[in-house]
Amino acid sequence: MRRSGKSGWGRLALCGLAMVSIVGGCSPAVSEAPSQTRAVTVHPESGLKVIPLTVSGKDKPHHFRVELARSRMEQAKGLMFRTAMGADEGMLFPFDKPRAAAFWMRNTVIPLDIVFIGADRRILNIAENAVPYSEDEILSEGEAAAVLELNGGRTAQLGIRAGDKVQW
Repeated sequence: MRRSGKSGWGRLALCGLAMVSIVGGCSPAVSEAPSQTRAVTVHPESGLKVIPLTVSGKDKPHHFRVELARSRMEQAKGLMFRTAMGADEGMLFPFDKPRAAAFWMRNTVIPLDIVFIGADRRILNIAENAVPYSEDEILSEGEAAAVLELNGGRTAQLGIRAGDKVQW
């Protein structure tokens, strides 16, 4: 039996190149912009899912788009090293079951309002303008089902207070 000049590896490489060309031809063009009507569902910096969240109290409701930190690793990192966050952005830390919660600001560059949310989805307490880089514990006043982090001073600016309802 006679062999051609191409080895088995050579044929394999040519087949792989052909497959890349075929698959590449089916992909959308790089210049295509994403649809403006489709909502962003993943944060570009953290890669976390982004969900809508509303805080309702005596005043009008306030709407936010928040990153959802679900896993232990995502919650441990939180907003560490982040240098900026939009006015109506934040991060939500839901817990599997309500518990006493303690947060700190280690490696957190921007001041934050830390909003502790009870099992009834009402705000338990707010730690306003938590100091960047501080390792002092910031505690919930009761068992929290979730914690919401917003830009420092945002809760006072919007009139958000203990007892307000949080929906996500």
